[in-house]
Amino acid sequence: MLQRLRHRAQGQEGFTLIELLVVILIIGILAAVAIPTFLNQTGKANDATVKSDIRTAQTAEETWYTDHQAFTGTTADLQTIEPTLATPIKAVKDGGEALVAEVPAKGYYPTSAALTGADNFDITATSKSGVLYALVRAADGTVTRTCEVPKGTNPGGCQLASGKDPSAATVDGNW
Repeated sequence: MLQRLRHRAQGQEGFTLIELLVVILIIGILAAVAIPTFLNQTGKANDATVKSDIRTAQTAEETWYTDHQAFTGTTADLQTIEPTLATPIKAVKDGGEALVAEVPAKGYYPTSAALTGADNFDITATSKSGVLYALVRAADGTVTRTCEVPKGTNPGGCQLASGKDPSAATVDGNW
């Protein structure tokens, strides 16, 4: 019996071509399922980073106001309070995010109050996936968080407004 098993083991020296092709096919199917899921999660992580930076910049802007009784219009001033904020120079150089703070706010994002005077600010940042996030503080203290998703881009952390045409060049939403 033992001799028969040894003889059978010596006769098999590898896998057949069909067995190898089946294994490669299975690996290909698993990769086709896993890669889009991974890329989706990567986009969400990039968007979460941008939204976190905007919230940090908002806190820095409010801190600046406490110290100077006016909002600042430069990202450099915000970096004196919070050095971890992204810079536009780094964004261009490394392909990262670009964080921009403006006073008074431009007002091209939908808000409930008129954006005039120095009692408001606007913080925008574009994620690596191309989604533009904006936080606008109006003169009356209301805060609006909007986002613009370019056509063909995963919305990630942007909740798209209902009734919008998804085939448009950009789609608006909130975060």
